[in-house]
Amino acid sequence: MRSQRMTLVGLLAVLSVGLAACGSSSSTTTSGESESTGESESTSNESESVLPVSKRGVVTIPMAVVGDPGNPSVGVLQTFSGPKGEFVDPPKPPKETGIYKSCGEAPPAPLSCLTVGGVSYTYGIGEFAVTVGEYVKFLNTVDARGKNLHHLYFDEMSPTVWPRYGSISYSSGAATGEHYSVAYPQWANKPFNFGDFRRAIRFVNSLTNGTIMSHTASSSGAYKYVTYTVRLSPNTEHGMYDLTNPATTRTKSTGFVLPSNNEWVKAAYYDPNHGGTDSYWAYPTDPFDPPHPTKLNPGTGEVLNASEQPLATYNPNDPNSSVDTPGSPPGAAPNWCPYQAGPSCEKVFPASMPEGLNLPKNYEGNVSTVGEAKDPSPWGTYDQGGDVVENLETIAPQPPGYNFLRNWRYYHGGVANAPAYQLEISAFGFNVGDPAIEPFYPWDGFRVGIIGNLE
Repeated sequence: MRSQRMTLVGLLAVLSVGLAACGSSSSTTTSGESESTGESESTSNESESVLPVSKRGVVTIPMAVVGDPGNPSVGVLQTFSGPKGEFVDPPKPPKETGIYKSCGEAPPAPLSCLTVGGVSYTYGIGEFAVTVGEYVKFLNTVDARGKNLHHLYFDEMSPTVWPRYGSISYSSGAATGEHYSVAYPQWANKPFNFGDFRRAIRFVNSLTNGTIMSHTASSSGAYKYVTYTVRLSPNTEHGMYDLTNPATTRTKSTGFVLPSNNEWVKAAYYDPNHGGTDSYWAYPTDPFDPPHPTKLNPGTGEVLNASEQPLATYNPNDPNSSVDTPGSPPGAAPNWCPYQAGPSCEKVFPASMPEGLNLPKNYEGNVSTVGEAKDPSPWGTYDQGGDVVENLETIAPQPPGYNFLRNWRYYHGGVANAPAYQLEISAFGFNVGDPAIEPFYPWDGFRVGIIGNLE
């Protein structure tokens, strides 16, 4: 069966058709102008001259250590394979996982097969996605004057513009280094929900050019971690990534990174104890079975049913999906809205949003506090299934039927508003980074990784 469904995970087809061709955002940005690839290095040095080192943001990021270098890869049938978002039914665990020892053993077209998961080195990956609180520290460090020259913020991130999903407030009249703040305390430890590839790699460059204040090894059962405390740098144009190059990839063999497709997949699905199918799980939470959906406190987003395992923040019965996942547990989309927003949660949508999209039924799920589902991947990471879809470094081939000049990148993980098949290993998304779409997709995040021996 084929279904008209957008390759941008969980988003409605109307958004793809109505906005993807526009090429520029209809959103206004009160805090500054959009980024251009011709931006000079002096722009990225701006904050350095006005914000003392002692005032720059400090973040603490625990990294799960992913070992077993040289592990085997597998062939995975891609759910999002066809032109313009068309695809054959996703696999139906436990009988089908879409996982094969190699693409040579996978069924022939029309489905595309991708070889993934093999990594020849030990590396680290964030135990959690980057949080709103961490992103706010980054904003105030990189954009101390609040001019938004890198387009790291847009109006739809504001709780005034979008009460349910607006996680970051902006004040033009605030002091230097204080223009951005967490919208409400409940958002501080939620995953940052309006990311994209360029915002992610600027965050990574800020880490790369920053100062490591400490790194501490620890363990929890079979899982190993190294926790890094880093004072962020305002310099983001160059570092691990070169922002002047639209096709940028890693420029160093050691340092903080945005995970590659293989690194992310291995951390989420590869089982060093060889459970699952050819040592890979179907979901980050279980070798075969879809997780239970989280139940959230309606005013804070805290997880209320952490004892119900396996568990993830996703919508098991998405009414907008014609391809729900067979065998998904019963339940509703996990949702919440800051209690401070009151009745505006159900009534106020961004004025820039296209007519017909601004309906509550299109936005049923919201993100939960990182780690509170308490269901680790085989390597001790959390929330790689559900919550936010996560941007990856790897450049993807342009899907059939599209002809964009931008580079496509993979992203993975499913979102709070999407059904279970989007949490499966087979659901590789393609992200063109279109600024016309980003303001209306409040489930877009990232986590960072680390390669080499970084002291």
